[in-house]
Parts: sequence; structure tokens; C-alpha cells
Amino acid sequence: MPSALPLADPAPADGQLPYSALSTLREQPFGFYVHIPFCTVRCGYCDFNTYTATELGEGVTRGTYADTLLNEIRLARQILPASTPPVSTVFFGGGTPSLLPAEHLGLILAEIGAEFGLAPDAEITTEANPESVAPAYLSHLRTAGFTRLSLGMQSAVPSVLATLDRQHRPERALAAVGEARSAGFEHVNLDLIYGTPGETDEDWQVSLESAVSAGPDHLSAYALIVEDGTPLARQVRNGTIAAPDDDVLADRYLQADDFLSRQGLQWYEVSNWAANDAAQSRHNQLYWSGANWWGAGPGAHSHVGGVRWWNVKHPSRYASALDSGLSPAAGRETLGFRSRLTERVMLQLRMRDGLDLTALPAAATRHAQQAVGWGLADRGALGLGRLVLTQRGRLLADAVVRDLLDVLDDPS
Repeated sequence: MPSALPLADPAPADGQLPYSALSTLREQPFGFYVHIPFCTVRCGYCDFNTYTATELGEGVTRGTYADTLLNEIRLARQILPASTPPVSTVFFGGGTPSLLPAEHLGLILAEIGAEFGLAPDAEITTEANPESVAPAYLSHLRTAGFTRLSLGMQSAVPSVLATLDRQHRPERALAAVGEARSAGFEHVNLDLIYGTPGETDEDWQVSLESAVSAGPDHLSAYALIVEDGTPLARQVRNGTIAAPDDDVLADRYLQADDFLSRQGLQWYEVSNWAANDAAQSRHNQLYWSGANWWGAGPGAHSHVGGVRWWNVKHPSRYASALDSGLSPAAGRETLGFRSRLTERVMLQLRMRDGLDLTALPAAATRHAQQAVGWGLADRGALGLGRLVLTQRGRLLADAVVRDLLDVLDDPS
């Protein structure tokens, strides 16, 4: 959950949503995101809304945080209509959700189920750091109903982990996958980061091979981004370390995609690979398809029926609002046609199924034909009315999106 919040309209104190948004809830899946903002140490590259113990201030502790989240879940129940579908996905992110006791995560999940109902096949995911879980903890999560675990491995090379300020040993992430399997988790993801200053091609290959050897059925690989305001950004600015090189990042992506494909993990979104359809993250697909979700926790974002809102960032302000019977929302916006179109183009193009061109102006198809000619899009998919990026096109996805939006603005 990025730390910067957008500027928009103020949110009503009671959190009520317009009828136009609520009336669409039946039409799409509904999910929950639960933000756990605690970290033992903040990694130097991270700009997510996270807090160490010394930064929490008065009135906020890990021990009482679950109770505060329960208040927001109950508020959501008051705002959303009875026609809201049962929750199909729940995702606990952070921060480090596994810094809370497993019983607390289970209590939060149980409250979501009690207030909204969980779909029979609901996907329940939590992120975790490898060093913050153990076999007993994972068993408690499975008993509570969690079905998917996402571990922040990042690298298998000690020097790279040190640059990223990660606290675990390389082998710990691999062991945690095995412990999750033993606890009954069918679906396990490993997160990797490529392009860390000082990382070599050989280092990245070691990380890829180590990750696959652990047996996850899902891998996410993200290029390191230097975010303003982070310690990493200050190091780059003062010349202590070099900024990631765009050409190196592109080569690392190709290295990952080629290797993972040979290992039976196929891309289904630009940064995500899965062993099969069942292993794909349904919660992330809910985001990418523009469906509905409630985000609980400080700084969490929500979307219902074209209305997006976000909570105040600091845990103490968040808790204070809920304790006073008020919505913790800091601001919200209603997405217009152009905003929705932009997001649809940006998100669908990142996915293996691609962008549906049939509902767009003819100019979009002409642009898609150009992309095919440049080797950026698949010719066969275009014949079916979809713009699907090739491997080269994925490297240039932002440029394809920008050019397509320009064409839609000026279709002449």
C-alpha cells in the first residue's frame, strides 16, 4: 500500500456511498483487502504505509489492532447493502501481517465471514516475511481458513538481501515454502525483486533457480523502483549506490520469463507467473478487472461501483476515527468515463488475455495492427478482437498504453 495518497474530494464522515455505486454490487465479485501496517524494520526501498514499533504513537499497539479492524468491518456492513455478494477473496497485506498472532488474523477473517459471508471457494491470502512464520503459526492460519501464502523472498543472494535491508537468510524463504506445504497450503507464492544495485546476472539466476526449487506454484517478479523519500532514493541521489539501469532491468525480465516458462510457470500478468489457472491470484485479478473491494486499515484503498476512497494513513488517526464512530476515509473520487477507460486499458493490457478491442473505437484496432507490425502484439489474438502483448511488448507495455490512449483521444 503506497504511502502517498491522492488529492480528491473529502469523504463523508459516515462513509456512506451513493446509490449509483451500491446498485452495481451484484454485478461483479466482491473482495476484502486488510492492511497490517507493522514492520520490524522498514526496508530501504519501501514506500508502503508501514510503521515500526517506535513510530506508532499513542493509542495503537499490535495487541489491539485487530479490534480496530473489526470496527471498520462492521462499519462496512452498515454501509454496503444486503445485496452485496459473499466475499470471494480476502488479502492480508502490509507491512508484515505475520507480525500479528495467527489467532488475530483468524479473528479478522472470521468477522468478515460473519458480516458478509465467504464464498464456498473463497481465496484467502496473507503476505508474510520468511523469518516471521513457523510451522505452528502456519498451521493456525490453515485452521482459520487461509488458503494461500505469499512470502517476501526478494533474493537468494546474501549481498542483495543486505542491500534491500531484508532480515532473513536466503535459505529461510525456501524452508518456509516447505513448512507451508506441510501445513496444508496448496497455493504458495514467492515475491522476487530484480535490478538491485550490485546484483549480477548470475545473482538473479541463482534467485530464480532457488525460488523454483522450493516448489511454489506462483512467482511474482518486480523491477526495483527507486521511490522518492525512501533511504534508497537518498543513497542514489548522493551517489552512494547507482540507480537501476533500464536496459539491465529489461534483460533481467527476459531472463526471468524465459527461465520460468521452461520450468512450467507461465505468465498471466506482466509481473506474475503461475503453474496453472488455479494458482493464479484471484484477488489481484479482482483489482485488474475493475471489480469491487473494501480496503480496511490505515491507508487502505477501496473501490465500489466506480467510487474509490482511501483511509487516513497513520494508525493512531485511523483508530481514533473508528473509536469515535466515524469513517476513517481521508478522501474519495468518482471515476468518470475517461478514468475508467484509462484504467481498463492499462490493466487489461498487462494481462495474458489482453485488451478487448470490440468495445473501443475503430482507431484502437488500427493502433493494434501497428503494434502487431512492430512485434509488440500477437497477430492471432488480434484476429479474435483482442490486443495481447508479446514478450517484447511487455517490456514496452507503458509505451503501448500511452500510444493507445493518445489514439483514443484523437481517433482521426
